Amino acid sequence: MFNMAPLEPVDYLVLGHITEDMTPSGPRLGGTAVFSALTARALGLRVGLVTSASEATPLDALSGVYVVRSTSPHTTTFENIKTANGRIQILHRQASPIPGDVVPGPWRRAPIVHLGPIVHEVDPACASLFSEALLGVTPQGWMRTWDEDGRIWPQRWDSAETLGPQAGAVVISREDVGGDEEVIEALAHHTRVLVVTEGPAGCLLYWNGDRRRFHALEMAEVDTTGAGDIFAAAFFARLYATRDPWEAARFATRLASYSVARSGLDAIPNRKEIEESSMEVLH
Repeated sequence: MFNMAPLEPVDYLVLGHITEDMTPSGPRLGGTAVFSALTARALGLRVGLVTSASEATPLDALSGVYVVRSTSPHTTTFENIKTANGRIQILHRQASPIPGDVVPGPWRRAPIVHLGPIVHEVDPACASLFSEALLGVTPQGWMRTWDEDGRIWPQRWDSAETLGPQAGAVVISREDVGGDEEVIEALAHHTRVLVVTEGPAGCLLYWNGDRRRFHALEMAEVDTTGAGDIFAAAFFARLYATRDPWEAARFATRLASYSVARSGLDAIPNRKEIEESSMEVLH
């Protein structure tokens, strides 16, 4: 039933579906779990990933990440269509939900835990398994629904009032809430640290009743896929290391800026970008 990984403790644990993204050049591995796991690995962390996917989906791109895969008839598959009015996203196939009890015991003591659902596959109640961790949440998958044709639409995050206060930090995009400022303000009220990513504009960080903007670097945009997931992993890792949300936001914004200049998993930060971003934060 499961593809098991070594059960030594990990530094960064992420739960969420991997995806097969439909592109003109063929299927491409993606999803919050993939981009975040590879970013955390690039930052030098020992990373564990718990997911659900078809055994036919190759995981070679996740070399260096320890994976527990609950087998499913399908792998979650998306198609992203760019239009003059923004992105249209289509869900073609959906993998099975991820059972909370498949998380290995040693991994439940990970210092950083990232809940990264994309299609309601993670039960919010599983947060109780990680009471000692810095719990990072990217609730995108709880903030979307889809119609009979698979087209994705925003919806209310039903567990925000219960899970938000448990989280050390929550990262959303303005797209996740359809740009609704009232929803953002409500989430900020229920969350210790809330980050709203805004693409080329950077991000807004809400903490302790304060709000600050962090500007992205100007880059020649090639592909924005995964930029928000790279941001989230960098933010959670830096927040754990420094306990300073402002510094974490500066660091993550810079790393995510670099990512849009490359396509697919090539967007994962490299050593030079990580070092330069760290130096920028220190200055």
